[in-house]
Amino acid sequence: MKHLFLTAMLATLPFAASQAADDFKYTDEQFADIQMLRYQVPGFDQLSLRQKTLVYYLQEAALSGRDILFDQNGRYNLRIRHAFEKIYTDYRGDRKDKEFLAFEVYLKRLWFSSGIHHHYGCEKFHADFSEVWLRNALKSVGATLDEEIFPVIFDDSIMQMRTNQRDGDDLVLTSASNYYAPGITQAEAEEFYTQRKPLADPRPVMMGLNSRLVRNEWGLIDEQVYRVGGLYDAALSRVVYWLEKALPFADTPQQKRVIGKLIEYYRTGDLRTFDAFNILWLKDTASTVDFVNGFTESYGDPLGMKASWESIVNFKDLAATARTEKLSANAQWFEDNSPVDARFKKAECKGISAKVITAAILSGDLYPSPAIGINLPNSDWVRRDFGSKSVTIGNLTSAYAKAAAGSGMGKEFTIDDATLALVRQYGDLTDDLHTDLHECLGHGSGKLLPGTDPDTLKAYGSTIEEARADLFGLYYVADPKLCELGLTPNMEAYKAQFYSYMQNGLITQLVRIKPGNNIEEAHMRNRSLIAHWVLARANGEKVQGAKGTVAGKTPAVELIKRKGKTYVRVNDYAALRTYFGELLAEIQRIKSEGDYAAARALVETYAVKVDPALHKEVLARYEKLNLSPYKGFINPRYEATFAADGTVTDVRLTYGEGYAEQMLRYSRDYGFLPAVNE
Repeated sequence: MKHLFLTAMLATLPFAASQAADDFKYTDEQFADIQMLRYQVPGFDQLSLRQKTLVYYLQEAALSGRDILFDQNGRYNLRIRHAFEKIYTDYRGDRKDKEFLAFEVYLKRLWFSSGIHHHYGCEKFHADFSEVWLRNALKSVGATLDEEIFPVIFDDSIMQMRTNQRDGDDLVLTSASNYYAPGITQAEAEEFYTQRKPLADPRPVMMGLNSRLVRNEWGLIDEQVYRVGGLYDAALSRVVYWLEKALPFADTPQQKRVIGKLIEYYRTGDLRTFDAFNILWLKDTASTVDFVNGFTESYGDPLGMKASWESIVNFKDLAATARTEKLSANAQWFEDNSPVDARFKKAECKGISAKVITAAILSGDLYPSPAIGINLPNSDWVRRDFGSKSVTIGNLTSAYAKAAAGSGMGKEFTIDDATLALVRQYGDLTDDLHTDLHECLGHGSGKLLPGTDPDTLKAYGSTIEEARADLFGLYYVADPKLCELGLTPNMEAYKAQFYSYMQNGLITQLVRIKPGNNIEEAHMRNRSLIAHWVLARANGEKVQGAKGTVAGKTPAVELIKRKGKTYVRVNDYAALRTYFGELLAEIQRIKSEGDYAAARALVETYAVKVDPALHKEVLARYEKLNLSPYKGFINPRYEATFAADGTVTDVRLTYGEGYAEQMLRYSRDYGFLPAVNE
């Protein structure tokens, strides 16, 4: 639960970044609700040949796991993708016909989301082409689909949500994600892991992280483990092949141990080995080139246990890293001065490192719509005993900002010119600082009380964890300590982040929600929770975790109407910081004590529901801007030149590949899994 998906904010921020000074074209095609972007990889040419070779082999390992996420997101996704790509490449009918054009958009969305459900909202795509047209198109290119798949595509009532988080539902039965075989219930899944948890293990593995639950031949629940020789063997064998190629080019002896341990983990599927890999990885702070590769984040599992496959290859931005190093060097100060109860603070912050990186390639659940910050590992005991590693992905935040220049969001949704000027002046700076604080210190802060099960918050765990880290960043972005460290120029800058955050949580992130829907995604729920709790607190409502009452004065923040349009107005920024601190204290208590009832109450009260009148207004205002609420990236392409003996003599980086061209190449060159993985 340690990704910062600020793409939701960056897509809707009210500031307009300055136009790019170079001629690089950051924006590409638009379709449905998506804008495709490109990112540069500055500094790649300055890497040594050995480091370029390492990047090349690691990006091959990254792309080799691509099929895994498609299968994890839904048991029919690979079959649908294969058939639809055949139509896309071989269809000889009218490619300008409205049904083919609707089919083309559907396929592009399928590629983007690694399946037939929205990558962020999790709802199933509606097919705007007919079943008759699809059957004829399949026949015309010699492709087939099993009969059971047609209702999956065309019946909106079947497999409605990839990951269902609706309170009161059986979350496993009603989720289309492929972490549990059909027919397995939430109660069965929870009981399976409850029975297997040791009663008192101070260093528990993250059970179920790398497996699918199935029924065996006797009808009993069992695990299929993701490993070489097990589930997803064909793809993981290729990942291992490229990791072995990378081994001799590791940046440091420590990194060589890291890669070796990851290979061991993929071969065995042993979660103790995974913990050992994570410890080695977080201790490797010297390597310039780095990577994430594996089953990492559990947002896609309705129970928050099983991890999706992802990878990013990157290298350190040495100049920008100086900023994050100041924060990590002062981690104990931030922990000691946090507004949370002393019982929940770490007496010693161990092994916290942070850096700004340049992404070289994105894959799996980090592609095409990536996080802009990562803090790993996720194991609570590893973080407690050994620490964590945080990264802010500098070239992606830069690409988002440059692509958003002149979007018109600021003028439309910001209350006045003075506030817009404030956010334009300090928005980029405070966004980066909030990301750094969220990843480097927020996720690494606090501790569980002895005996607290890290899985006890269940489906609410991801939202609570992201809110905890966001609140840590919000509280400290306004602290004089940042001025003392030279990270902010004055005590006015933080106001840009406060305004942007409240505006996004209350108003602008609604552009991503379809009329009539609730908020489902964990990061969006987190922002909604914080913003609506603070709004209620500021307006004198009785809220969970508040200290005292607010009465008889102008609220610190409010929603107001001007000429029929709703805006956020902040009247007291200092009071907002107090409220952020109060909520941080309550959420840390919930996390530390494993208070499921309190987590449920917070999320269901403040994070889920959407005001339909406000939603309708915001969508109408946004539609006039002709923008796409979701952004994603086309990867650069790496091509190696080899000598006769197989030695890499050069690695060339290019940016011109089109979106469909890239998707088809990936399916051709990295489509290692069979269509059915049962």
